[in-house]
Amino acid sequence: MWYYFISQANAASGMAVHDDCKLKFLELKAKRTHRFIVFKIEEKQKQVIVEKLGEPTESYEDFTKCLPADECRYAVYDFDFLTAENVPKSRIFFIAWSPDTSRIRSKMIYASSKDRFKRELDGIQVELQATDPTEMGLDVFKSRAN
Repeated sequence: MWYYFISQANAASGMAVHDDCKLKFLELKAKRTHRFIVFKIEEKQKQVIVEKLGEPTESYEDFTKCLPADECRYAVYDFDFLTAENVPKSRIFFIAWSPDTSRIRSKMIYASSKDRFKRELDGIQVELQATDPTEMGLDVFKSRAN
């Protein structure tokens, strides 16, 4: 009974996840062939798709330039850092980008679909919600990575 309720709740947002989203995420996680992935909800097709792939050589600044100032997106970023002991590590961040200037309908669709979409991406280590660039600055990434 309880499981049935959850299935119905997931179906409520009605967003499918394109297979490419999972495939590209696995490439980022296992092969490190991408620095970041930006995902977009196609409202007409009712599905999440890959909008942009970042090359492994691309920077954090390149990543932030890919997020529109007035539209919601999901993103995954492979963040490399050094621990206090100078050991190189990496963390996979999931970012729910929902700028204050985006449409209310868009914010609602992204918010209601986020948990279901995130479950499709097995291996997310840190989640951030951001409404403006300061909420996902490099300093935030560094403090949340450890």
